[in-house]
Amino acid sequence: MRALCAAASTLAIVAAGASGANSQTITLDAITVTATKTAEAVSDALAASSVIGSEQIEQTRATSAAELFRATPGVWFQNRADDPSLSINVRGLQDFGRVATLIDGARQNMQRTGHSANGQMYIEPNTIAGVDITRGPTANIYGSGAIGGVVYFRTKDAEDILKPGEKWAVESLGELSTNKGWNTYLQGAVRAGENIDLFFGGTYRDQSNYKSGNGTVVPNSGYDTWTGTAKATLRPADGHTVKFGYTQFESDFNSGQSPSTVYGTGVLNQIANARWLYYKPEDRIFNVDANVYWTRTSTDQTILSGPTPPNGVGFPGDSRNFSIETLGFDVNNTSRFDTGPFRHALTIGADGFQDRVNTTGVGQVYTPSGERSVFGGFAQLKTNYSSWLEFISAVRYDQYKLESATDSASGSRVSPKFTVGITPFKGFQPYVTYAEGYRAPAITETLIQGLHPIISAPFTFIPNPTLQPEVGKTKEIGFNLKYDDIFKAGDRFRGKFNVYRNDVGDYIDIVSVTGAMGAGGVTCPTPFSMIFNPPPAPPTILSLGCQQYQNIGNARLEGAEFETMYDTGKWYIGLAGSHVRGKNKSDGQPLANVPPDFITTTIGSRFLDNRLTVAARWQAVAAKKADDIPVSGTPPTSVYAPTSSFNIVSLYLGYLLNENATLGLAVENLFNEQYTRYTQVYANPAHGQPPLAFPDPGITVKASLKVRFGG
Repeated sequence: MRALCAAASTLAIVAAGASGANSQTITLDAITVTATKTAEAVSDALAASSVIGSEQIEQTRATSAAELFRATPGVWFQNRADDPSLSINVRGLQDFGRVATLIDGARQNMQRTGHSANGQMYIEPNTIAGVDITRGPTANIYGSGAIGGVVYFRTKDAEDILKPGEKWAVESLGELSTNKGWNTYLQGAVRAGENIDLFFGGTYRDQSNYKSGNGTVVPNSGYDTWTGTAKATLRPADGHTVKFGYTQFESDFNSGQSPSTVYGTGVLNQIANARWLYYKPEDRIFNVDANVYWTRTSTDQTILSGPTPPNGVGFPGDSRNFSIETLGFDVNNTSRFDTGPFRHALTIGADGFQDRVNTTGVGQVYTPSGERSVFGGFAQLKTNYSSWLEFISAVRYDQYKLESATDSASGSRVSPKFTVGITPFKGFQPYVTYAEGYRAPAITETLIQGLHPIISAPFTFIPNPTLQPEVGKTKEIGFNLKYDDIFKAGDRFRGKFNVYRNDVGDYIDIVSVTGAMGAGGVTCPTPFSMIFNPPPAPPTILSLGCQQYQNIGNARLEGAEFETMYDTGKWYIGLAGSHVRGKNKSDGQPLANVPPDFITTTIGSRFLDNRLTVAARWQAVAAKKADDIPVSGTPPTSVYAPTSSFNIVSLYLGYLLNENATLGLAVENLFNEQYTRYTQVYANPAHGQPPLAFPDPGITVKASLKVRFGG
């Protein structure tokens, strides 16, 4: 992506070199494109956008990509310790593509139903060069379905390895951890003449079963992952850039927790893409970005242990496979022109993708096979007057079609967006936004069908061919703060604040069907009635009929976010926070995936002519109480259990040994706190079993050495 290629960490300070020169350069503000598809500084974007840059990635030393988002307002994640996947929650919305997640422009639409999130992606942290996030359907031009927001991962390329004037470079890192095993990577780049750049990279991570804060080993939290990346950048003519890339992620691990079924699991995620970029400063008519991609995620599982039928899904040795193959494209052009004192940027584009889902073996009832085709087109006009007025108007058209062997569904809609921002005086930029987003139902939501194969929780999934798409309508008020040279020459302050309300019409959720007929005229089989706890224990009676995804009415999510950073060059301090509330307006119950409030403080200093960087991060997360979690069924139960508040302190020290070597030391959970994040405690995984919790790691010390050579 052209803008992300130039993105740098916000307010990052870089040393002039290893020569020890006492000079510093403050890089340009981080660049975002997910808000409007036109490159602009995050501090100027009239949207709730954030960028995670190279400095923040380096200081986090993340084991999982989820750890990168802990200082990002409005972003939460749902992770099971026995699966290295990542499920991103933005402003209380997740699952089934409500948050569009992309790797190098390729959508990640993997979904496998179970006792976890209904939407997963796989990416190795050591391959990530930057992350661009825009919260809310403000970014509706970026892709269909993104009523929660867009998260764009850019993986490393030749430009991240080569320094100016170099023809080749190699970079390698080795890291040891007291609680998480070890990992390493090797990456290299070659500049063949002026017009060809080649990049290659490989990583390996050996994650051991980690210990939580109380010293307890979390079962099946270990895994092995490998990645391989190859990229080529060609410049066939002035202003033209063509990029080809292929990335392969592999992981082996055991998923599931005894006494439930435990699977030996292998995941393969493949991404291939080709991109054409055209940009010449003097050409105001054409500025083209065209991308085609293919991605395939396959999960192969074999039962290792657990209950056998009728209380289990199968016998040891039985296998199943879940795979999704996505073919897509994204093309747009921006033209710039003036009318009198007004400056305009008109962006017109189209995008689309087709998902092919194939499931085989035991338990395939959870995730049905089928095809989904989604297409959209958009136009956006961005207008500036002088230096104090900016107006953005956009319209997007979406259509979709779902097909399986037995059912089909389709639909379309037009979604508008309007934003107005003013700068009444330098450094202060308030804005207001109204934006709509459209999410087509997923294959599983529409077509799932069959008996839940565990007799201790007997119910039937029934399809809903009349399921309607969700429509998110967001109102947002925010302001940007941008000041330089405040207390001393070279210091900077950046801040973004916003409040929002997102009303999601025809919100989709899974509900119990107690009558004979579900939505769409689908018949529910005769309900089961089960009596547990035989005498003399008091009986527990369950009357379980059917489960069906339905449009439950309207959901409302509202909240506030802020993100600030002050940097003097010698030291810096940042503060970010998030507050979200959500409810089902039909019955007044809270929404299950709304995260707790949190606030994150980051502080750091640079010493010894910027050779030494010391940083600390403190995240304070509020409790998630039972009153904030919905319940359903007889007796009333919830999907997730309440969680306590917690405070996590992490430290980082980086020392530049010489121009070719950097020593790093990171400490996570410094005070060894025992905690579990909300949505990582499943209240009722199966009747008769206790809550299933996945606590986070206790204190973890990581030591790394990064070596780089170039010439």
